[in-house]
Amino acid sequence: MGRRFGFVVVGVCALVMAGPAAAEQPAAAGRVKTVAGDAYIVRSGNTVPVQVGHEVFESDSVRTGAGGRVGLMLRDDTRVSIGPQSEVRVDAFRYAPAEGQLALALRFVQGVAVYVSGKIAKLAPDAVRLETPAAIVGVRGTTVAVKVE
Repeated sequence: MGRRFGFVVVGVCALVMAGPAAAEQPAAAGRVKTVAGDAYIVRSGNTVPVQVGHEVFESDSVRTGAGGRVGLMLRDDTRVSIGPQSEVRVDAFRYAPAEGQLALALRFVQGVAVYVSGKIAKLAPDAVRLETPAAIVGVRGTTVAVKVE
C-alpha cells in the first residue's frame, strides 16, 4: 500500500510540475502557408522539412534550397515570402495588443525575401525591425523586398 501511494504521489507531482511549464510555452509566431521545393525549419539545432501548416516560433530559421520557396503568415497578418537559396530568422515576435506587447524582428541572413507589413507595423511602427548583415530597416507599414548576398 505504501509503495503504491508513493507512485501516485510522484505521478501527481510530475503532472503538477509539468502544468506550468506547458502553459508557459510561447504561442507560435505564425504558420507556413505555402511551400515548394526544398525548405526547412531550423529550431533548437534541429532541421525539419517544411510542410504547409507547420508553426513557426520566435528564434526559428526558415531555409530554402536551390528550388525552394516558402510563404509565411504571421499572427498579426504579416506576410513573408522567402525565395530560393535563402534564410530568414524570426528573432522576435510579440503580438498582444491588449497588453501593449508588440514586437517583430526578422533577420534576413541570405537570399531573397519579400516582407508585407501586418498589424504590428500599423499599431507600433517602431516595434518592427528588419535586419540584414549590413543594415537595419525600420518599417512604417509597407512592402519591402530584400536581397542578401
